[in-house]
Amino acid sequence: MKPDPGIKRILCIRPDNMGDILMSTPAIRALKEYFGAHITLLTSRQGSPIAGFIPEIDQTIIADLPWVQLPGSVGDMQSVIEELRSGAFDLAIIFTVFSQSALPSALLAFMAGIPRRLAYARENPYELLTHWVPDDEPFGTIHHQVYRDLKLAATIGARTLSTVLSMEVPEPAVFRLAAKLNRMGIEDSLPFMVLHAGTTDLKRQYTMKNWIAIGKKIIRQWKMPLLLTGSEKENKMTSLIWKEINHPLCHNIGGQLALDELLSLVSKCRLLITVNSLPLHIASALKKPVVVVYAKTNPQHTPWQTPHQVLYFDVPQSLQSRNRLLQFMAATHNWEGPEATINQVVNAVTSLMPQDISCEAVASTLS
Repeated sequence: MKPDPGIKRILCIRPDNMGDILMSTPAIRALKEYFGAHITLLTSRQGSPIAGFIPEIDQTIIADLPWVQLPGSVGDMQSVIEELRSGAFDLAIIFTVFSQSALPSALLAFMAGIPRRLAYARENPYELLTHWVPDDEPFGTIHHQVYRDLKLAATIGARTLSTVLSMEVPEPAVFRLAAKLNRMGIEDSLPFMVLHAGTTDLKRQYTMKNWIAIGKKIIRQWKMPLLLTGSEKENKMTSLIWKEINHPLCHNIGGQLALDELLSLVSKCRLLITVNSLPLHIASALKKPVVVVYAKTNPQHTPWQTPHQVLYFDVPQSLQSRNRLLQFMAATHNWEGPEATINQVVNAVTSLMPQDISCEAVASTLS
């Protein structure tokens, strides 16, 4: 199938978090390669910082939309519609999680006069979508989010041979990170691991007690620096973990890295330990081994095409979603994988540690 020559400007609508955008990048690449089009991303303020590191994205429009649960005030919808109208887009493609509705975004694109509109939808969208893909998730099966987005793009012929997550680490960030770590007394040329415990979603938070025990065991076993990362808001948590681990090889750098420096840090680490949050998807894009302590929420956001181990823990009843689709998924999904106990996490680290690293070798570099 030849690409439609009338599609020269594409609007990708993904008004979510940075990790969600990274998972859509293979599909965005497919659109870019197939149509040779200019790609604009419509996303939230929360998601927009990652767009500058994705080479397939030519332009970003930022709008916090009322049908997406994110911090920040909702913007004026009329001004968003006018901005989209001025973009003269030929196609809008709406990427969603199966528990989201694409129709509010489809209405936005319809009112902006975008002539072709593509998305998954469970109910009949009538004129809101010109290209409707009936959504069978989660009732039929549940696909990984990357595969779900690729399937959507493929319905209009857009495919790519490279399905890796797309992200570039800027070179200046590499030097800034090295200088910053050096000032903290951390030698970034030596092997190190990263532990990222923070998440803005309460359902995904793992217990502090277990993080502390995991950190102690890993340092004791590997004698390798362990760097604790997190946002500025999470610095209190990372400080507490660091204080309780109480070891010279443990370093708290929570709240001290810019986003591009975090990308550089993950690119240099030997292994990442994290909850289901942005660093998981950064590790996937950079092909770094990752151990994920994964809350039983959305099963389709696990690591993509990188060495990994996923260990699961239950979401407290009080925090479980009221979304009926997520309730159905939670009741019917087969959560295959070990429980996220302290020992299981440490064992997962051992199984994924690159073969060129040994406890003795690490210890000798630090002596």
